[in-house]
Amino acid sequence: MVSSPAPAPDSGAPVIPPLRYMRISRHRRLAWIASAVACGLSVLGLVLCWLNPAIASPLKPGLDFTGGTQIQLERLCQNSCSELTVPELQKTLSGLSLPLDPGEIPANLSSASVQVLDGGRSLLLRLPALSADQSTALIEGITSATGPLKISGTSVNTIGPTLGSRLLRGSVVSLLVSFAAIAVYISFMYNGVFAFLALLCLVHDVLITCGLFAWLGLLQGVEVDSLFAVSLITVAGYSVTDTVVIYDRIREQRKLLADLPLIDQVDVAVDATLTRSLYTSLTTLLPLFGLLLFGGSSLFWFAVALIVGIAVGSWSSIGLAPTLLPVLSRR
Repeated sequence: MVSSPAPAPDSGAPVIPPLRYMRISRHRRLAWIASAVACGLSVLGLVLCWLNPAIASPLKPGLDFTGGTQIQLERLCQNSCSELTVPELQKTLSGLSLPLDPGEIPANLSSASVQVLDGGRSLLLRLPALSADQSTALIEGITSATGPLKISGTSVNTIGPTLGSRLLRGSVVSLLVSFAAIAVYISFMYNGVFAFLALLCLVHDVLITCGLFAWLGLLQGVEVDSLFAVSLITVAGYSVTDTVVIYDRIREQRKLLADLPLIDQVDVAVDATLTRSLYTSLTTLLPLFGLLLFGGSSLFWFAVALIVGIAVGSWSSIGLAPTLLPVLSRR
């Protein structure tokens, strides 16, 4: 428990209510440095992704945005599967001859992305767009390297390049529209400084989440899909909601503690909402961890994006927006 020192009885200075936890303003420089470092690393990751010839964009786009065929296979093994390596599979794929329609250009299978999952039990192949006959021929041809496959564990998803570009364009437009709507709402509800800081926190949270996935794309080959765009919109909404709750409490304290400097009013407001903010974030993160652990591979990175975004959003609402408010208000 941290309490503010009481002034001398005859000083006539306003008394700061006792704080249960901490005065966030005393640690504001540390908070600013931590956020600046995280944002700097995020920007660096996005730039390196863009400069990488194999990616050539801020984030590594997945099948949803680039178009192509994704084939998931499950091997028919007893207790354990024989060892299977990615180069071996890629060599097998490059040697396959797929059926072609008249005038059709053969698909470049040598550029296929191959992942071996679950100790060699499952395979995930990302390939150029294939027809149904070509996908069937590929699955039959790859059994020479994989051995028998489970029919029930085989799934084939194909997205054409036109649909992929539409999904990418739709995701970007939805993100921009949601951010613009949030900006209009905050500007209407609060004054310019409050609105600017709320939007700054929103950009801060989205940037760090994107930066993490940029580094994952560079180091681990993690791709982003339409679910990632959904997670960014969710993170933006959560970040603004959490910030608005603290802003409302600051607005209340400015009336109740009008004789105190704004920095003290902010400390009292943050201290009063700290428990609520932490409990809300924790109850939101608990089901997301369940989704991370038991949601399967298709929802794993979606859960990671939400967990990181909500954790960063809680941090910015408590440690960034309130501590910057007295500085910008004075200026």
